[in-house]
Amino acid sequence: MQHGPVQRLGLTGGIGSGKSTVARLLVDAGAALIDADAISRQVTAPGGAAIPLITQRFGPQAITPEGAMDRDAMRRLAFSDPASRRQLEAIIHPLVGLETARQAEQALQAGNPCIVFDIPLLVESGRWRQQLDRVLVVDCSEATQISRVMARSGWTQEAVQKVIDGQASRAARRAAADVCIYNDGLSLDALGLIVRQISRRFGL
Repeated sequence: MQHGPVQRLGLTGGIGSGKSTVARLLVDAGAALIDADAISRQVTAPGGAAIPLITQRFGPQAITPEGAMDRDAMRRLAFSDPASRRQLEAIIHPLVGLETARQAEQALQAGNPCIVFDIPLLVESGRWRQQLDRVLVVDCSEATQISRVMARSGWTQEAVQKVIDGQASRAARRAAADVCIYNDGLSLDALGLIVRQISRRFGL
């Protein structure tokens, strides 16, 4: 049963901040999750809606033998060439926006009290803020970001630093936050407790 208006919560944080863990904990508390990154992967997977447009703009070398976008190659290109990054975003973002709207409508129909929009580039995009009721930022030190991503993905320190440098600063994200979780040195249990406490603010 629906009590009060649906909360539209934007969730963001830098690479390695623990944002995905917080998203899972919010789902456990009863939220519906719309994952912009997962949708982006879906539209750039084999047969995805973005593939013909990416092939047309960047050539067959942008596509893997399996028919997906070559994420590593395009990441390198996007970081070295801002114009290419803008062109890629102009292809992917509208498709992600359409699917996001479809999933949000589905969650509304299902009567979810809180819809969490997991948006890595929420602060950078500038277009999301007006579509959300609140913004939750997961923050941690750069040193923690680097060590987590190196352990998780096997990236070099330089590769992680490049991604961090290409994202909004910690200060910019915190400035955009209605609620901020400082996820440094927390156990999973401690993080879970914090998420359960703040989830009440979002109707959960």
